[in-house]
Amino acid sequence: MADRFVTVSLDKRDVHCTARLLADRAPLTCAAVWDALPLAGDVYHAKYARNEIYALFPPFASTEPPLENPTVTPIPGDLCYFSFAGAELGTKAYGYDREVRPGSTVVDLALFYERNNLLLNGDVGWVPGIVWGQVVEGLEPMAEACNDLWRTGAAGETLSFRRA
Repeated sequence: MADRFVTVSLDKRDVHCTARLLADRAPLTCAAVWDALPLAGDVYHAKYARNEIYALFPPFASTEPPLENPTVTPIPGDLCYFSFAGAELGTKAYGYDREVRPGSTVVDLALFYERNNLLLNGDVGWVPGIVWGQVVEGLEPMAEACNDLWRTGAAGETLSFRRA
């Protein structure tokens, strides 16, 4: 099968990067994401994982992918998939006021843009993610935009995932 690519964008900042899907390592996750594209949502910057931006989505796969190609130490350029029960993220500590509710499931698509990340949450412990893509072009300008998002705020910014 030919390689597939996605474009990951911070729309308001007009910056993007290109990632290759890791279909050989996470075939079910890649298929689920690919079939759901395009996806876009409010961007958040991680509180716990460090150098991560992400958006939250309603579940889009017929069944949640298994934990294939897992990591708790994502590297720069990793695209990760997480699935959470709303009760796991539905407290004020996470800063979500409308998207996450107990009794719901939420999919988190994340981009890690710098090193020294650790998926350890003080409330629940280790939070392994599925690595489904790797940035192959444009990581440096995306990392600069992510740092700007960290310093100046995420309000009004959208994180988009589209077929390249």
